[in-house]
Amino acid sequence: MITLSLAEIAEVVGGRMHDIPDASAEVTGPVVRDSREAGPGSLFVAFVGERVDGHDFAAQVVEAGAVAVLGSRPVGVPAIVVDDVQAALGAFARHVVRRLGTTLVALTGSAGKTSTKDLIAQVLRRKAPTVFTPGSMNNEVGLPLTALTATDETKFLVLEMGARGIGHIRYLCELTPPKIGAVLNVGSAHIGEFGGREQIAQAKGELVEALPPAEEGGAAILNADDPLVRAMASRTKAKVILFGESGEADVRAENVRLTDTGQPSFSLHTPSGASDVTMRLYGEHHVSNALAAAAVAHELGMSADEIATALSEAGSLSRWRMEVTERPDGVTVVNDAYNANPESMKAALRALVAMGKGRRTWAVLGKMAELGDEALAEHDAVGRLAVRLNVSKLVAVGGREAQWLQLGAYNEGSWGEESVHVSDAQAAVDLLRSELRPGDVVLVKASRSVGLESVATALLETGAEGEVAAR
Repeated sequence: MITLSLAEIAEVVGGRMHDIPDASAEVTGPVVRDSREAGPGSLFVAFVGERVDGHDFAAQVVEAGAVAVLGSRPVGVPAIVVDDVQAALGAFARHVVRRLGTTLVALTGSAGKTSTKDLIAQVLRRKAPTVFTPGSMNNEVGLPLTALTATDETKFLVLEMGARGIGHIRYLCELTPPKIGAVLNVGSAHIGEFGGREQIAQAKGELVEALPPAEEGGAAILNADDPLVRAMASRTKAKVILFGESGEADVRAENVRLTDTGQPSFSLHTPSGASDVTMRLYGEHHVSNALAAAAVAHELGMSADEIATALSEAGSLSRWRMEVTERPDGVTVVNDAYNANPESMKAALRALVAMGKGRRTWAVLGKMAELGDEALAEHDAVGRLAVRLNVSKLVAVGGREAQWLQLGAYNEGSWGEESVHVSDAQAAVDLLRSELRPGDVVLVKASRSVGLESVATALLETGAEGEVAAR
């Protein structure tokens, strides 16, 4: 991050200095909340969690080289004490972002946020130094921590914004005001918390409302193929750029197809020209993600050829998101177990089928969380889709929701052994170990709370007698 003295930081966050022998001492290293990441020049942010109190690690982080602790009480080592640590962290990030003057790109959506954020970052960093959200650190803590990693050399700051209610994205935009904002889609993720898709759209649209007007460089990147997103154009004074497969989109894809290995290929059209793209990622759903990234890059001055080259070479930067690994025996494991909602689950199933042409396909699926009253219908629909797509075998893992998955498959026409319900991840591993054959393709996907990544890990360990080739 940029260099600031403890006195400057205390003033910015409205804090009181305790046990600080030299207020001019400077924070030259990262701002961290994990004591294991503390090092020379760092600032440790002490949160009080349900199980761990960060203040208990104060002496340890200072011994490791941290200049001070930002906390809610004195800790016997140099500290800046505030009433609200989270609010102070946000104020600190807001100050740094404004001082840097970097171009801030924010994005949100019900599905595909992390993959799209990774694509935007990989495209933009070809043009200039770029800092972006690691993984899914997209909340009130993760976002300012990411912003505080920017330096004087950072040209672009790409931030993913998540929301679990009305007002969340508005608050995040106050912490780190974006110049360019992209809304990918409005789906069913967290619909149980929001109450409906219209409420989700209201929350996601807070991003475009926070953008500066067009004459000040504000740009809203909106999905032309999603009516609820497209309607957000009326909620912003920023320049509107539409992306999608619609003929009315400013940045669009034509001649979309999948390669024999399930990777999307298309002709990218932008106002500055056209160029062909063949992605390294798997699944047709990445076309929309790529178009959003292309629209951002176009607005920031990149040519169609530059964008297409970057998209064609971009990979997956975040774990457990369509990670495709081939075992020595030819079994392909697709680990997409980081999270799941109805839209991403259906996209993953279609990607599985595209990858598995001529091969046996397995869908190892678990609960999709936070669907509220829609949970039964959505799990039933995913089970039915697995049958319609002719997935060779559905393995539903877990309790009630998994039973709904299997019930949907059964009611759609899955008889005999085409679908099976197992109690937990270990039971799924045991089944797969006994029945997998060389050449099979296995998709593993569920909400994060289910922990199905353990199934993918176990399958790769099973086939690790030789060298595992990751694609």
